[in-house]
Amino acid sequence: MARDLALYTAARFGLVAVVAVLLMLAQVPVLVAIAVSVVVVMPLSLLVFGKLRRRVAVGMAERTADRRERREQLRAQLRGDAPADAE
Repeated sequence: MARDLALYTAARFGLVAVVAVLLMLAQVPVLVAIAVSVVVVMPLSLLVFGKLRRRVAVGMAERTADRRERREQLRAQLRGDAPADAE
């Protein structure tokens, strides 16, 4: 999941840079180009990087489920409902 998240983040930053450079080539000031590119890339990245975004979402959901399960096991151990070596 970490690799997918890093790829998705780098891809979004790269897309922001590409759109900003295109706007600067059109004689838009740098700060305005960056601000506009951030706003434009938000919805655009959902379409362009949809498959990668879904992989990240699935990985995060799996990690959340694992953490929830471990937390429940720990709580059961603290209550004395489960043996300490149950995994």
